[in-house]
Amino acid sequence: MELSEIFQSEAFKLYGIPLLICLARVTDVTLGTIRIIFVSKGMKNIAPILGFIEICIWLAAITQVMTNLTNITNFFAYALGYSLGNYLGIYIEGKLALGNVVVRIITKRDSHALAKKLRENNYSVTILDAEGNFGPVNVVFTVIKRADIQNILPLILHYNPNAAYSIEDVRYISDPRVLQTTRGQRWGIATFIKGLRK
Repeated sequence: MELSEIFQSEAFKLYGIPLLICLARVTDVTLGTIRIIFVSKGMKNIAPILGFIEICIWLAAITQVMTNLTNITNFFAYALGYSLGNYLGIYIEGKLALGNVVVRIITKRDSHALAKKLRENNYSVTILDAEGNFGPVNVVFTVIKRADIQNILPLILHYNPNAAYSIEDVRYISDPRVLQTTRGQRWGIATFIKGLRK
């Protein structure tokens, strides 16, 4: 059977086209989710490339849906691909661990041992004295690469196990010392693929 005959067969119209639509949607929504995250983090170099690929795939998928309106399976394949693409995009972005974050640690115990250990690991640290609901506390701030969160949390649990901490995204950093530790994080296609292999 020739390739053209396969494409014209009823089996391909019933199963092949919905599968292709679903895969196309998974791909373009995944790229779209990652692109939006790149834009929100100020990484403008790779976002237009992802946007171009994303819209080309989307046009191919929507064309197949519109030319095969009689097959309800295409609609479900389109919706399923959209849902899976969102999940996959968020999963990949989590693996890449893009950008920087500020870690805020609030502790009742003296935080100087934790601060000293963070500084030994080349993190910039600021400590403030504050007043909590039940008395005085220390507030520790540090700005780190998002990929370094897994290195910071064990230190917090070791030195101040009852500390409360929060982690928030940072878009811009003016401290030159922090910029030196994050300067190597320039994004291109090679870096993007390398991040996916983690």
